[in-house]
Amino acid sequence: MRTSYHLLSRFHCSQKYLSSSSSIAKPSLRFSNLSQLLLFHSWDHKPTQQASSTPQLGQNSELPVVFPAPICSNSFPFVDFFTRAKQVKNIEINDCHSQRAVTTALWCNFLVFSLKFGVWLATTSHVILAEVVHSLADFANQALLAYGLSSSRRAPDAIHPYGYSKERFVWSLISAVGIFCLGSGATVVHGFQNLWTSQPPENIKLAALVIGVSFIIEGASLLVAIQAVKKGAAAEGMKVRDYVWRGHDPTSVAVMTEDGAAVTGLVIAAASLVAVNITGNAIYDPIGSIIVGNLLGMVAIFLIQRNRHSLIGRAMDDHDMQKVLHFLKNDLVVDALYDCKSEVIGPGFFRFKAEIDFNGVVVVQNYLDRTGREEWARQFREAAEVKDDTALLKIMSNYGEEVVTALGSEVDRLEQEIQDLVPGIRHVDIEAHNPIDAATGVETIFNTKA
Repeated sequence: MRTSYHLLSRFHCSQKYLSSSSSIAKPSLRFSNLSQLLLFHSWDHKPTQQASSTPQLGQNSELPVVFPAPICSNSFPFVDFFTRAKQVKNIEINDCHSQRAVTTALWCNFLVFSLKFGVWLATTSHVILAEVVHSLADFANQALLAYGLSSSRRAPDAIHPYGYSKERFVWSLISAVGIFCLGSGATVVHGFQNLWTSQPPENIKLAALVIGVSFIIEGASLLVAIQAVKKGAAAEGMKVRDYVWRGHDPTSVAVMTEDGAAVTGLVIAAASLVAVNITGNAIYDPIGSIIVGNLLGMVAIFLIQRNRHSLIGRAMDDHDMQKVLHFLKNDLVVDALYDCKSEVIGPGFFRFKAEIDFNGVVVVQNYLDRTGREEWARQFREAAEVKDDTALLKIMSNYGEEVVTALGSEVDRLEQEIQDLVPGIRHVDIEAHNPIDAATGVETIFNTKA
């Protein structure tokens, strides 16, 4: 949209300039509509001239403009010109470790749920029922996480130009809410309802056997999840503890915490059944159910809080942000930085934005070093020798256009070097800042000339 605005502004200014009444003779460049102006500025940013590059313009000189033919005669070749300045690239997400952890946990929870449900039908134990609800909630939540992983890999489109990477945060949040409501809430309520009316469960030995088998299955799933968390932490250069709290991929962390809660819940269930068998007091059965429910509630609150930060727009790590700011501060074309921001847009992917006060002298020097100073000096000298100012104005216009293009090249260079410095930054938005606005209260991050 920024490109569209500039082109519309250029069209307005061009028409205004070319149609204004002045004593200075002007080249007869007339554009009947915006489409001609777009064609004029699209191919080589300059009209095709029949004369030399620096014609001697007289009082009634004209510049013949030859517009190139469209690429396709049936459609306008610049349909996407207003909607997108650069080609959208698909974001490749390396989440094989998370996918493996989710798939393993999904099938393990289904198997454990089937075992626990059969044991509950045989024993009618309250703590076993709590474990059945727990396994059912885990299975449903792993299915939500698997769907979130799949949907977050979709390529960017016109509606979501930054992709769908954040969708995994949404489904992880829904999964955490499901743990809190179904896993924690239902289990605690059921435990309190049977706190004073519970009876010793039947077939305790069968229940203990299934708990042992479930512990092995859940333990294997937990080990896979722990390995996934370690790989994710290594990929982001973080310690495992820091990754659990601040890592950018919540999926593997969600699987690990849910499996950890499942293993702990099985230990609590086994302890409750042992206490009932030794003391003969059935109250330990619903007490175990209440403890398991509270454990699930704490896990759910942790996951909800973690995904909430990702959804509302968390900034990238201070270490990476300081690396980018240090690079920009030491670049010669940057005079000052304003309003630098970053945002997590996916697991390990960021968006960075900065307003820059460019050093015009350095920009021009870099441009002249690339193209050569002699040719421009010659053109300006020849135009100055002509009594008519039209030639000088034309050279100045061409030179200004080239300087703007040079500024765009500097912006592209900064964007590329920022992405090379921090590979997780997939989108860089750099805007040229007007230093006069600083007087209106805009805070400057730094000034390299200070």
